[in-house]
Amino acid sequence: MPYTQRGGRGPRETAFAGRRCRRTTMDKKQVNPWTWQDAYGFSQAWRIDGGSSVVFVSGQGPLNADGEVVGEGDFEVQTRQSFDNLRAVLEQAGATFSDVVKIGVYLTDIARVSDFGRIKADYIAGAQPASTALGVAALAIPSMMLEVEAIAVL
Repeated sequence: MPYTQRGGRGPRETAFAGRRCRRTTMDKKQVNPWTWQDAYGFSQAWRIDGGSSVVFVSGQGPLNADGEVVGEGDFEVQTRQSFDNLRAVLEQAGATFSDVVKIGVYLTDIARVSDFGRIKADYIAGAQPASTALGVAALAIPSMMLEVEAIAVL
C-alpha cells in the first residue's frame, strides 16, 4: 500500500514496497465522437495520461450517430452496433480493441451471454480482457437489449 514518505526528499515522493517512487502528473481528456450524449449529461469516455494512458469508456449501446436505437428486437444487430460504437470511441481516444483490459456487458436477457461472446470474438481476438456480464431488468433506453463498457490501457 503506498504512503507518503515522511522526512523524504519532497511532498511528491512516496514509498511503495520499500522503493521510492515519484508521482507523475496525470492529464484528463474527454472523448466524445458524437454530441447526442450531451442531452443525457455524460461523456462517452475519459482518457487519463500519466505514466501510462488509461481510457474509461462509458456503456455503449446500439445507437446510431444521432442517438437513436438501431436493430430493435434484433440481438445480433444491437450487439454489432454496440461494438462498432465502442470501436469508434476507442479510436478517438487513440486505442484499439487490443488495448482493452476489462469489458463489462449489461444484458436484459442473461441467457444471451453465449450469443454475446460469439459476436465479441469477431471484434476482440487474441488475449481476452477480464470480463463481467450482468443480467439487468432494463437499460436507460427501453428498446436496448445490451450495453457494453470497457477499460483500455495504452
